[in-house]
Amino acid sequence: MFDAATEFDRQVDRLVELGYPALADLTEDDFRRLVAPLRAAAVTGAVGLSEPTEGRVPFLLVTTRDLVPVEERVALTTLAGKRKPGVVDRHYAEDDLPKFHPIKELEVPAGPAYLLFDVDRGEETLNQPPAAAMEVITGQGRLPLTIDEGIAFVTLHPQALAKNKCFSLVGSRCGDKRVPAIWISQNAPKLGWCWWGNPHTWLGSASARPERVGLD
Repeated sequence: MFDAATEFDRQVDRLVELGYPALADLTEDDFRRLVAPLRAAAVTGAVGLSEPTEGRVPFLLVTTRDLVPVEERVALTTLAGKRKPGVVDRHYAEDDLPKFHPIKELEVPAGPAYLLFDVDRGEETLNQPPAAAMEVITGQGRLPLTIDEGIAFVTLHPQALAKNKCFSLVGSRCGDKRVPAIWISQNAPKLGWCWWGNPHTWLGSASARPERVGLD
């Protein structure tokens, strides 16, 4: 039986192990206290959800750019069983990433951390352009992932990013036709972007339940 409390603790321990407290200019104890209020919500929200699989997990503890910058979090991602750190694609211009914000439909909680439930990497939308995938996702009563949420997915469940099973993050946009995505490049995760109307056989669009639970 899936134990949500144990899984929440594992995710916190993983972020501590990776050095998130220091990057956030917090002590380990302060970091743990910061996210502790989300533990009970994780247990409640995960009721009825299945054990994690390679492509779908019950919940994620998502940290935001308010806590640690995107580039620093990407550098702490790895593929399952690998050690090479993740990278940000060179096609992101300097100061480009801060321009990408969650789309209004998501109602992402303000603050440094929140919970996201029933997260799926979107294999059923492989080879569909983000524009079409968005229709599939919303038709299921779900919503797409943001950059922060995609980073959390790969950080806490590295096996979610696999060959020919990578994913777009349609929940983050900057006003043009670019859509962020995480894929594999040279045996490491890469945060890049593709076009709203372009399909790729190896790229789906990740999604989750609509509700996101914040610290307030």
